[in-house]
Amino acid sequence: MGNFLCLGRGKALPLGSARTPGGVNFAVFSQHATHVWLALFRRGESTPFEEIPLNPDWYRTGNIWHIEVDGLREDFGYAWRMDMRPNPNPEIHRYSPQKYLLDPYAQVVTGGERWGVRAGLEKRRCEPPCDGFDWGDDRPLNYSLGESVIYEMHVRSFTRHPSSGVSRPGTYLGLTEKIPYLKDLGITAVELLPVYEFEEANTDRNNPLMGNTLLNLWGYQPISFFAPNAAYASSQEPGAAVNEFKEMVKRFHAAGIEVILDVVFNHTAEGDERGETFSFRGIDNAVYYLLEDDGRYKNFSGCGNTMNCNHPVVRQLITDCLNYWVMEMHVDGFRFDLASVLGRGRDGRPMEDPPLLENLAYEPVLAHTKLIAEAWDAAGLYQVGSFPAWGRWAEWNGRYRDSIRRFVKGDAGMARELASCLAGSPNLYAASGRQSHHSINFVTCHDGFPLADLVAYNEKHNEANGEQNRDGANDNYSWNCSMEGETTDAAIVELRRRQMKNFATLLLVSGGVPMLLSGDEMGRTQGGNNNAYCQDNETSWIDWRLEESNADLVQFFRQLIAFRRGRDSFRHIDWGPDSEHTSVRWHGVKLDQPDWGGDSRALAMELEWRDERIFVIANAYWETLRFELPPGDWVVVADTSGGTRPTAEIYEAGPRSVVVLEATSARV
Repeated sequence: MGNFLCLGRGKALPLGSARTPGGVNFAVFSQHATHVWLALFRRGESTPFEEIPLNPDWYRTGNIWHIEVDGLREDFGYAWRMDMRPNPNPEIHRYSPQKYLLDPYAQVVTGGERWGVRAGLEKRRCEPPCDGFDWGDDRPLNYSLGESVIYEMHVRSFTRHPSSGVSRPGTYLGLTEKIPYLKDLGITAVELLPVYEFEEANTDRNNPLMGNTLLNLWGYQPISFFAPNAAYASSQEPGAAVNEFKEMVKRFHAAGIEVILDVVFNHTAEGDERGETFSFRGIDNAVYYLLEDDGRYKNFSGCGNTMNCNHPVVRQLITDCLNYWVMEMHVDGFRFDLASVLGRGRDGRPMEDPPLLENLAYEPVLAHTKLIAEAWDAAGLYQVGSFPAWGRWAEWNGRYRDSIRRFVKGDAGMARELASCLAGSPNLYAASGRQSHHSINFVTCHDGFPLADLVAYNEKHNEANGEQNRDGANDNYSWNCSMEGETTDAAIVELRRRQMKNFATLLLVSGGVPMLLSGDEMGRTQGGNNNAYCQDNETSWIDWRLEESNADLVQFFRQLIAFRRGRDSFRHIDWGPDSEHTSVRWHGVKLDQPDWGGDSRALAMELEWRDERIFVIANAYWETLRFELPPGDWVVVADTSGGTRPTAEIYEAGPRSVVVLEATSARV
């Protein structure tokens, strides 16, 4: 050992690496390891300049191994090596002592700064965090969930297209150059697809149509939960991603826009027993993953393994991680991928009161942080409306998505389902004591067709993904308006545009929280690909020329968002005897006579909150329908078929249209 390093026993907490007055403290959990080494590297070198064996009698407290090292240069990396001797069951305790392992608590991971270049997970290294970012007076914005309009986006895809015009395309800072556009659109929050470290080049598949290598664009293969993705930074300097991410959040907050992160705690990129060991598996496989008795991985995630989320150690890791992103990175909320996995016990079965979900609901640091669950998993557990919530958890409302799609495409007998959607889904949330703002409403998201494809394709067209079109959902509830794919037929083009506006209008007048998919407001298409997770190209990138060519559609979204945010009626669509809420009345073509029958394709909703009165007509029928209007003077806010003026008592809603009226005088 070089004599320039001074070793101390260090401390068991905090986990990870932390700078001390004289050096760096390192601490890592492992219950089953018997031999642990700390490996130290000079930047860019694959061989450590020092490996320090940790004597368990001195460098271990309980199940935490720790050491303080003084005399280190600033530009160094580290990793762990671990072994278990003897190992009574190598199928359960998968120690690989030759492997250098990433610290689960590392806030900086180096080696992946160049996007799309497979550096190999074995070359990734951890570094201690750097301090010194000037937050000024920035803090989370703490908007109420009920007043939110969420915009789901991908950091790289949003500005990677040459048409974006930004100086640093595909990066955190490139994203900030589009803040004026987002602010003008009117959204209150961006929801970013995964931004932690992942390995995008971990695929060996090629696009069979073009021959190019496919990348894991979306990022749902986590490597490190604490470290922001280095390839999303404009600088390739190790550690630059931390400060650039912070700068991005700071600029969004200055513009009044919250930042919500899509987080993936249900699995890691280590995969099943055939996968690569780079961290958790080599540190304590039996603790971090759900295992069968023979050592095979339980797979409720569809990605090869499942995190053992309700083990106390893993539970603490997830809590610490979320607290870090809130306290140190100033984010405003989280969307939890396949969140039903987080409610499974160590035997894999769903728990009645999952400790992790309860802990997060009551975690003091997260008290004003948005918690949004994707309330299902890949093994068939579907909990929309029944996700364990403690009054805190909101849900991606998959039933809302499916019901709105079916109504707009013209399926018969959907009026009652539409009413529930417009009213904030009380059929799902009232019984559990939740309110309409716990329903995150969406028609499209990253997973599936974008809005333009929802009205242009009956079938998925995923051949470019290299899986013979087997991947992606088969049940899209889409309708191509009588012709598959692109067309110049003016009537079909007009109908598709109207259908897109129908979806947008219903979404933005529904009780609950609307979530838009980035690019939908411009009519972005994926050419019928409904699973573009591996398409790092123009299939996924936002083509900013659409902002001009589809300016009318962008303006339609902008005006509807402004209308929603300017009216209290939508925020007070709720239920329950103890709360003051918007009055909701249902009508058909005749007042107070909604048609709930099996052939119905139309419904009208009247909202009244104090001095606000709003009347919404939804006509999914292929002919014009004449709707009676309540007494009052009504003006047209939106009519997707182009109408502009109601008669005194009747409004003619065109075929396949949605109309929004607002009263300018009190009820007679």
